[in-house]
Parts: sequence; C-alpha cells; structure tokens
Amino acid sequence: MASQPVPVTRIAFGEFEANLGSRELLRRGSKVRLPDQAFQVLAMLLERPGELITRDEIKKRLWPGDTFVDFDHGLNNSVNRLREALGDSAETPRFVETLPRRGYRFICPAEMASTLQGVLVSPAHTETPLLWAKTAQKWKRLRLWSCAGAVACTLLLVSMGLRSRDRVAGPKIRSLAVLPLENMSGDASQEYLADGITDVLITDLANIRSFRVVSRTSAMHYKGSRKPLSEIARELNVDAVVEGSVTRSGSRVRVNAQLVQSANDRHLWAKTYEQDVGDVMELQNTLADAISREISVELGPGERLRMKRLRPVNAEAYQAYLKGRFYWNKRTVAALQTAKDYFEEATQKDPHYALAYAGLADAYDVLGSGVAAALPPRQAIPLARDAALEAIKLDESLGEGHTSLAGIKFSFDWDWQGAEAEFQRAIELNPNDVTAHYWYAQLLLVLGRSDESLASINKAIQLDPLDPQLASFRGAIFHNCRQYDTEIEQERKALVLDPGHFYPHLNLGRGYEQLGDHKEAVSEFQKALELSGGDLTTEASLAHVYAISGNKGEAEKILTELKNRTNNNVSYQIAEIYLGLGDKDQAFQWLGKAYADRSEWLTWIAIEPKLDSIRSDPRFAELLRRMNLPSSVAPTGVQTL
Repeated sequence: MASQPVPVTRIAFGEFEANLGSRELLRRGSKVRLPDQAFQVLAMLLERPGELITRDEIKKRLWPGDTFVDFDHGLNNSVNRLREALGDSAETPRFVETLPRRGYRFICPAEMASTLQGVLVSPAHTETPLLWAKTAQKWKRLRLWSCAGAVACTLLLVSMGLRSRDRVAGPKIRSLAVLPLENMSGDASQEYLADGITDVLITDLANIRSFRVVSRTSAMHYKGSRKPLSEIARELNVDAVVEGSVTRSGSRVRVNAQLVQSANDRHLWAKTYEQDVGDVMELQNTLADAISREISVELGPGERLRMKRLRPVNAEAYQAYLKGRFYWNKRTVAALQTAKDYFEEATQKDPHYALAYAGLADAYDVLGSGVAAALPPRQAIPLARDAALEAIKLDESLGEGHTSLAGIKFSFDWDWQGAEAEFQRAIELNPNDVTAHYWYAQLLLVLGRSDESLASINKAIQLDPLDPQLASFRGAIFHNCRQYDTEIEQERKALVLDPGHFYPHLNLGRGYEQLGDHKEAVSEFQKALELSGGDLTTEASLAHVYAISGNKGEAEKILTELKNRTNNNVSYQIAEIYLGLGDKDQAFQWLGKAYADRSEWLTWIAIEPKLDSIRSDPRFAELLRRMNLPSSVAPTGVQTL
C-alpha cells in the first residue's frame, strides 16, 4: 500500500535541525543564516534522503516555467551556500553528496518530528530512506490520535483566537534593520536591483515615525555576511531584522523576504512576492506595508501616503533611478558621474518623478563639493538647487528633497536660517534620515550651538551606528569647542569601527596639533593621507603643521603643489597654509578667493581653531559679515556627552 503523506515541519540530522515550515536551519538551537534557494535545495534533499535528486528536478522546483536564469551558476551557488552553512565539503561530504553531472544525495541519518500545522512531506520507498524507516511505525500508531487531536486543538485554538483577537498585542518592535537583499539572479549585472530594492525598502520604512530604522550604510556592512541574525541585531541594537533575496528572470522579479524578531530569534513573517520588472515599485510598497502591519505599527495618514507613493512611475525611469542610486553610493568621481547620467535619464523618462530629481540634486551636490570636486561649485551647485526645488515642487512631502535643498542653503548659499528650516522640515517628514541629522549637526556647530549639534549627531549615530565618519564628527564637535583631549578620546572610539578610515586619523592630527604635539600630528596626517589615497584637505593639514613646527621647506613644497592644481577647490586650504607660514596678507587674499569660489570649507571660519590668530583683524569681521555669520558667533564648550 502506498504511504500516506506525513505532517512534518522539523527534521533533525547531526547537530542540525531544519524547520520546513518557517524555512530556518538551526545548529544546536542557534539559527544558521541560509538563503531561501539554498534552503529549498536542502528541503528537497530531506524529502527523499538517500536518493538521487537530479539537477533537472531542482531546476523545476527553484526556477519553474519559462524562467530565464544562469541555472548552473545559480544551483552551484545555492549548493555551495548550503555546504558552507552545514560545514560540509564536496570532497568528504557528511551531509550532501555530489553525483557528478547528475545531481545530489542526502547521506546523513535524519529524524523527523510532527506538528498539527505543517508541510506535507511524502516519504519515498520505505526500503531506502532511513528517515522513514525509523519513524513509520510510530506514525502509523499515532495517525488516528493525531487526526482526532488536530480537530480538537483546532477548535480550541479558533475559540481562543476569537475571544482574544482584540486584546493580543503584536510583538513590541521599536527598531528595525533591513539587511542587504541577496542577488540570486545568477547575473552580477543585476546587483543594482537587489541593492536598489534594499535602499527603497529602507527609505519607505524610515518614513514611519514610531520606530527607528537603521540606515543603509550600517546595514551594508553585512552584505554577504554569514553572522547569525541574533548577533547582527545585537550589534545594530535593533529589535528585528528583515532579510531576503531578489531574483530577476527576464521581465519578472521575485523577492523572498522574512522578518525575524531578534530577542528570541522568532520568525514573525515570511513571504515571496513576484512582479513584472515594471511593477517593482508596487512590489516594494507591498513589502513595506506588510512589514509595518506585521510589527503592529499604526501609520498616520501622511506616512501611509508616502509609503504608498500612489502616483505610478514609468518603469524605465524607475530602473534608471535604481541604477543611479547604486552608483551614487560608491562615491567615486567616476561612479558619481555615472549616477548623474542615470538620474538625468530617469527625469527624462518621467519628468514628474520627484525621487529622480532628489537623486540628481545629490549627485550634483557631491560632484561640486570638496577639494576633489569634479565640477566647480558655481557650476554644479546651482544645478543641484534646481533639481532639489523641482523634487519638492513635485512632492512637497519628500524628505530627501528638503535634505538636499538644506545642504545647498547651508554650504553654498550660507543661508543659515533657510537651511535650518529645511533641515527641520526634512526631519519632520523623515525622522530616520541620517544625512539630515548629520548635516543639521554641522549647521548647529557652525552657529555655535554645540550642545544641540551633539544631540543631532548622536541621533544620526543611533540610526547609523557603524559609520566611522559620523563617530568622528562627534570628535570634531569637541575640537571646535577647544576640548582637544575629549576629541582625541572620541576619535579613538571612531577608529574601533574602522581602523582603515582616514577621517578619524585626520581629526586626530588636528587635535594633536592644537595640543602642541606636532610629531604625533604629522604621524596621524600621514596615515590619513595614505588611507585616503591623497585627500587634499589632509595634505594641506600636513603642510600647516609642518609650517608651525618650523619645517617650512616641506610646507612650501605642498603649497606649490596645491597652487598648481587649478581644477580643484583648494583656495581655503591654501589660505590655511599661508597662515601657518605667518603670512596673514596672503592668507586673507586666498580667503577672499575662497569666498569668490564659494568654497564649502569657508563655512567653518567662525569656529575653526586655526583661525584664532586673525579673529581680531577687521578683515576677518568683514568676511563674517559678507557670509551672513553674526559676529557674536563664538565656539562654546560642550556641556554634556
């Protein structure tokens, strides 16, 4: 007689247990991260232990129908990930045996356990699999009792559920991290799609005021990580984690996602969504909405409207936008140029696409900023402003547009009140916007409001705890308040996050210089210069400390090099070097050029310690007046940490 399906959700083998219902793999009770497709391969092997599972069978299960994908690459990747999770090897397998050119076989003894609500797994021939031989008699005896018990328990659970529906609260989740979705398309060129969906999902969820969403920068630290979810959640200090994968086949996109509560490693929700590539935005909105409902978040009317993004967007424009964000996040000059081109393409494909204009504003802003600017600020920043204003015109509730405009008003227009109003509006619309909190902290520091600046950067760090640049700016607050010992302490903490990031070394050098430890300052500036690949601000800082420590030859050598870099925005840095050499007239001449160039570095003159020696000069007061900086602005000490 043919065997009947047996209700099974958990199968134990070795030190592992596979839960087929929740699609999770445990090792001695702790969850092991395993991509969805790799788990499906494991489930197939466990369904028929000891038997050959052909590659064609796996293909039909994982990539059904007319799916177009590099099947060999996708399957090999899934099996490799499975073996990594199990600590197995193809050469000396404990669990998964390879039958060359044919398929795979599960070779480890296993035991199954039943549940009233489970996945039906049909046993194969009883003479082969050990899994079924060890449990068949037990299931035969228990089948009748299980059926009767199932009915009784189901009635009881339904009754309890109906009575308690209104009083049972969902899990208390007040913070969330969306880990980078894994590209399972078998095509590296689709990486932008997985990263783009991750970005937009983070942005959508960040619009919800009632809980904290970790920023993309910190989440991306775990791209490709094999750490347990509970450990990641602990490091990010969040209550829950979203993880999953993205597969594109032709015009179809499939997203597998799951929500895990970190306190007890409990899988709250798992679903698969599939849409045409032109409807990916709808898929993302559905996913964000499902997550918000699952964690029992009550959305306000404005929040739900922003998450829904009701206006349809041209599919090609949306694809261009995702590619633009993918390249913008790389932050190299070449990548930023590519990002700008994609954002422009998105606005051309859909002239009413507000997010695309916000992306274009960001691209022009970064391309026109700093000493490595690819475009002169007076050329790039007006284009950035036009794009930001268009984004706000199309969607006033878009926080990204207000953040972009605030940054322009702050660092280029020197419109301090206008910048503050835009930052406050951006944060009101999206309290999880790390960039808004970070730039607002800079504005507050420039205006001498150091305690408020510290509170703002602390909020940014809470949202992005693994970004060393944010942690380093915390030290910069103390630097500009002349609390150099505290600054150095903070910069050492920033280096723990990333010893290879140049920014904390740069700020350490600035702190040591103000304390008079020129040797240590030179050492830190040299480290920062090496790690940054030649950052010109760092090079100018090195020249300044050479100058004040008596090594004028090296200072003048760097000065000459910077003056020959006519394509870079280095006028402010040259002014600082002249000041270190004791030539105040040349310093003021180059400060005037920095004003004409609209150098963003001039923004800091009201509080920069290096300029203390010229604060009493009438030319300095006139420069403050022309920049709309009140003469009463002066650095003040930070009262609280």
